[in-house]
Amino acid sequence: MTSPADPPNGAGASGPGLKLLAVTACPTGIAHTYMAAEKLAQSAEALGHRMKVETQGSIGAENVLSDNDVREADGVIIASDKDVDRSRFIGKRVLVVGVAEGIHHPERLIEQVREAPVYRGDGGGRGGGGGRSAERGTASAAPGGGKGRGVTYKALMNGVSYMIPFVVVGGLLIAVSLALGGDTTSKGIVIPDDSFWKTVNDIGTIGFQLMIPALSGYIAYAIADRPALVPGMVGGWIAAHGELYDSEAGAGFIGAIVTGFLAGYLVLWIKRIRVPKFVQPIMPIIVIPIVATSVLGLFFIHVLGKPISWVFEHLTDWLGGLTGTSAALLGIILGLMIAFDMGGPVNKTAFLFGAGLVSKNPEVMGACAAAIPVPPLGQGLATLLRRRMFDDQERETGLAALFMGFFGITEGAIPFAAARPARVIPANMVGGAVAGAIAGVASVEDNVPHGGPIVAVLGAVGGVPMFLVAVVVGTAVTALVTLALMSVGGGPAAAEADTASAAPPAAPPAASPAAPSAAPEPVLAGAGGGGGGTAAASGAAAAREVVSVKAAAPTDTDRNGDEAGAGAGPGEEVLSGYLTERTVKERLAADDKDAAIREMAELLATTGRVADTAELVRAAFVREEQGTTGLGEEIAIPHAKTDAVTAPVVGFARSPEGIEWGAPDGTKARLVFMIAVPEAAAGDEHLRILARLSRTLMAAEFRERLLGAADVGAILRVLGEIE
Repeated sequence: MTSPADPPNGAGASGPGLKLLAVTACPTGIAHTYMAAEKLAQSAEALGHRMKVETQGSIGAENVLSDNDVREADGVIIASDKDVDRSRFIGKRVLVVGVAEGIHHPERLIEQVREAPVYRGDGGGRGGGGGRSAERGTASAAPGGGKGRGVTYKALMNGVSYMIPFVVVGGLLIAVSLALGGDTTSKGIVIPDDSFWKTVNDIGTIGFQLMIPALSGYIAYAIADRPALVPGMVGGWIAAHGELYDSEAGAGFIGAIVTGFLAGYLVLWIKRIRVPKFVQPIMPIIVIPIVATSVLGLFFIHVLGKPISWVFEHLTDWLGGLTGTSAALLGIILGLMIAFDMGGPVNKTAFLFGAGLVSKNPEVMGACAAAIPVPPLGQGLATLLRRRMFDDQERETGLAALFMGFFGITEGAIPFAAARPARVIPANMVGGAVAGAIAGVASVEDNVPHGGPIVAVLGAVGGVPMFLVAVVVGTAVTALVTLALMSVGGGPAAAEADTASAAPPAAPPAASPAAPSAAPEPVLAGAGGGGGGTAAASGAAAAREVVSVKAAAPTDTDRNGDEAGAGAGPGEEVLSGYLTERTVKERLAADDKDAAIREMAELLATTGRVADTAELVRAAFVREEQGTTGLGEEIAIPHAKTDAVTAPVVGFARSPEGIEWGAPDGTKARLVFMIAVPEAAAGDEHLRILARLSRTLMAAEFRERLLGAADVGAILRVLGEIE
């Protein structure tokens, strides 16, 4: 019987003329996605094979593989650093590698896919993990099959993205029900049992209860696919319910991150166990979930749960010994604890300590109440102050966090802390400590066990002016420290670096010592990197836009409404008119990257489209901190999305000696493009510019002609060939 993956018409695994498919994708879905696609297509053609490549970039999936394509394919290469749905490739030979492998070793991948195992749809590993699936689902080429840190980052981001709706829905429903149906009592803000708003509050509480299991479950899912979802969610539920291991507070979202990674890697380990063939079909749906869930649950309850309970008890005793000390010191300690894990055991310890003293010493609860809203208010404020440092989802979550913070729901900051813990948690703690200290020094009193501005509005706070001062100052400190740490660490892309402190080390894939590491993917600063788009396809026609070389008369107006004299110059235009004669420089004077970026920014400024050259340079530097824009092959494409420019503009310059740009292949940049677009640039035109450049620049002959062009006019004629 012929396998569905066998080559048709006797082509054979070693013969030419195969029909191959490929999918390329990367976390930000810009340059590397298209570079890998172009390299794979070129290599397949050179080897006598036919290949269709689907790109899953930030502008959506393009050149999408149809059912007929898959049916006729002899093999599939997935060159990706993000999750790619493989269910459509059941019965086909599937090879999974990192996107950098598609750029640097396309010929080798084409040879390896001939011997790749047939994907059975059995929940084999996801993403670019190395090694072979224990269930023969897919294969990964050893070199570049994904980085441990990258796997950890993607798994954490997957969990956070699925958790956010639970946080928002649960938090907002609780906040609305407290605002409209709550009464201030000695036990806090209480909603009468027979009230309509009690039902709304209960629904919100369910959303909050599911938040932690969702975070844990989808971290596990990103690591080991569907078999890991149940143990991940059950582990998250156990982490959130401390009564299962004698802890009054539970382990919170930090415990959920731990259980998510433990579940994921436990399932991966179980998958590697060889089992009889008749057992294989039930492994992913029965055996693996049951075994992994039981082992993880028992381990957390009987091993990890005991230390958590012990820490909780001793923290409470320790706090009890501080009541006679300085009010400011106690306020600082309570503020640090409240902001540390936002609803976790440390937070709950401080809160329950303050709540227990409400009737005897309301000043202790006053310090807690001032610190409680600071994390969500601070993170929400940060998204308003520097919007371009956050993606669209984070900006929306920031608005919800502001609302939750007002009602004293500290958990509104959890999505930010889970995404970049090494930056957000310290910022939250500094702000919480400041708020607690101010409230302590001012002897602010809170007569109910609740926090946030809502308790002041409802009249439960003594010393309202200083209470509000404490909240406002703490919020401002948190926001500013968050932005400062993100700027130092590189904004949204720095979330990947944070995962080392938030999760167990990822199991490294089998890799060759000589394997090249995948370079950080270039992304427009503040353009919402972190997940390449996988939206519905716009089709192959949208992937390639024909750009003609056109003469611009002095009276013409370009596509942005600028006079040709100001925006285009007297010569030719390419790349939709964004690159003109006046933005081309035959030779860069700079001999290092920083100087080159400044020189390129000054070149763009000659168009009249740069309102603030210094700010453009700063934005480009921030982008470089996220990861080099040196792409290899002697190419660098620094770029920025900033309101320092009034319309999209592209510049090009050459450096005969080359400039060290930190490229993954070690080459110096001799061809330097700089792209700048406004913050509010309509559509995805800037991404299409990058895509077109990335595709065309993969041709060595094109690069040679660009380097050898005699003058600016010749350079423009070569660039005008870009489609």
